[in-house]
Amino acid sequence: MRAGEVELRPVRLRDGSAWSQVRIRDERHLAPWEPTMPGTWEQRHAAGEWPPRWYQLRVAARRGAALPFAVTLDGGFVGHVMVGNVVREPLLSAYVGYWVDAAVANGGVITAAVAMVVDHCFGPVGLHRLEATVRPENGASLRVLAKLGFREEGLFQRYLDVDGGWRDHLVFALTADEPGPSGVVGRLVASGRAEWA
Repeated sequence: MRAGEVELRPVRLRDGSAWSQVRIRDERHLAPWEPTMPGTWEQRHAAGEWPPRWYQLRVAARRGAALPFAVTLDGGFVGHVMVGNVVREPLLSAYVGYWVDAAVANGGVITAAVAMVVDHCFGPVGLHRLEATVRPENGASLRVLAKLGFREEGLFQRYLDVDGGWRDHLVFALTADEPGPSGVVGRLVASGRAEWA
């Protein structure tokens, strides 16, 4: 990417400090799209909150129920892509969610990261369908999904308690046959939005 080298890797226990710094600093950028949870934003994103979160993610990944990825830009932690609720036969489906550091938002970083995750899910993981739900007001996330070829399938009314209220969410999906032989990353490269490293 023009922004730098975007990579994915498993989340690590030592990500706690970077995760906490980004999340606390970016409360205004992230809170409107996050599920409502007990405690203040700062309490929920303190560095000490990371170890139990990381452990839950690791357990879910080992069970095959989730694929949690750290997003890095030039080696530094800048976000997270989560593939969750992985269901095997007969559905072969999951959902994808993501967030990125406000300092690198709108630079294509999360688009590239989600593209790599989609290709991984439709390739080695063997999934057939990925879904994403987004609040209609979240223009940045809607642009990411549009660039990746996700299609809108409908509206979930009062779907999730987000930022203190039950919010409607648009549902988007992509199936393994839609990206074509070059995959989603290949399409981004062909369009000039990314380049192979």
